[in-house]
Amino acid sequence: MSSFAGLRLAESALSAARAGMTVTGQNIANQTTPGYTRQRIDQSPISAPGQTGLWKSGLGIGAGVDVSGISRLGDNILDARVRDALSTSGFWSARATAAGQAESVMAEPTKDGLAANLNRFWSGWSDLANSPDPAAAQVVLTNAQVLVGQIAAGYQTIAGQWTDLRGQVDRDVADVNAAAGQIAVLNGQIRDATQSGRNANELIDQRNLLAQRLSTAVGATGVVEADGTLTLRIDGNALVSGDSSRALTVGGPREIADGGRITLAWADRPAQPVAVTGGVIGGTISALAPASDGGSLAAVAAAYNQTATALATAVNDIHRGGVTSTGAPGGDFFSLSATGPAALGLGVVPTGLDGLALAAPGAGAKDTTIADRIGTLGTSATGPSKTWSTFVTGFAVTVAGDLQRADIADRGAVTAVTAQQANSSVDGDEETITLLTYQTAYQAAARVLTAMDEALDLLINRTGLVGR
Repeated sequence: MSSFAGLRLAESALSAARAGMTVTGQNIANQTTPGYTRQRIDQSPISAPGQTGLWKSGLGIGAGVDVSGISRLGDNILDARVRDALSTSGFWSARATAAGQAESVMAEPTKDGLAANLNRFWSGWSDLANSPDPAAAQVVLTNAQVLVGQIAAGYQTIAGQWTDLRGQVDRDVADVNAAAGQIAVLNGQIRDATQSGRNANELIDQRNLLAQRLSTAVGATGVVEADGTLTLRIDGNALVSGDSSRALTVGGPREIADGGRITLAWADRPAQPVAVTGGVIGGTISALAPASDGGSLAAVAAAYNQTATALATAVNDIHRGGVTSTGAPGGDFFSLSATGPAALGLGVVPTGLDGLALAAPGAGAKDTTIADRIGTLGTSATGPSKTWSTFVTGFAVTVAGDLQRADIADRGAVTAVTAQQANSSVDGDEETITLLTYQTAYQAAARVLTAMDEALDLLINRTGLVGR
């Protein structure tokens, strides 16, 4: 090994230590950058040059150190686990949020809920049976108008929530298409950088953040290919493959009264539906599904319609069997439109005591049998109150289940993200120690270079002249 080789050895040590400090500085600079994964330099020793010959050679001392690359200290398995957890969490969070908002609209069980107003309506009929005067009749009619307005308002609120969520699906799908396109571009850049030997760590961090967004939004699953690209799939079909991506489209009803199912399909194959069972979009579509498919909003809207129909049918059947104070046969108490949602087509027909059929036919003007029978509908096992209370109880169980699943999924996502960050996030204390390590290594390498320089100086400038 020549003396000048010692200079090259020391220079390689200086370069390696300087690279280590630079990478450590990059970690410290990005300590709070979302999605950043810490990095470390890869070092390998440079072996002594090979020598061949007839005679025994001297000792072969290594030629220094080589920085072969910069490793990204991430874990593809942990990244995939995070994507799966975010997919589940997004699904149940979206479903639980929609169901919880619908439950708050019903305001049950409170004095402002429909059940309480139904009870006041039945009590008004019982009071009217005891005191058939104009004041008691006005209470019954007022309570009836309150019921009609509350049922209509409840249905309209649920319908408005459904429409808002339907529009949100369109916006979320547009965001998914944009993010998929960005990942495809990053895939191409990462592949080119990897094949040319350049560092692509920051590009991979950006791609992972976008992939997590897609998993949260639409439940995309991913796998890193041999060439460094990330393939994302939905329903087994590639959303992103290499440097190309596909777009999704949304189809189906625009209003809750239209009925039907909201579907996703590929833009290039609109006839081929895409089953989305994860992510916020999957949970939202699940909440917007028809009541027969478990759609929470449609179930509440259907309950308002059923209650309106049951109320009109039960009261009208009894009211039509009575007679008014003038002896005229009783007609319908509630009107119900033959078209459109029943909750919006409910109305009150009588306007005063004269229009109320309180007496049974032939029982006399003072009879209030019909009013008393209507009042007892509140305790009927098949009456309107029972229809509504049965739904409220079942829906509360459903909402509680969705909230529990959302809580479990959220905790699972937190655990997965915590494990990922424990492996890949930047620790300020650790980086400080690493920086000091490389700084000490740099100082030591500089001392080696100084020693080699002094040795050469002694050899060149102080050795006596030869051949004189």
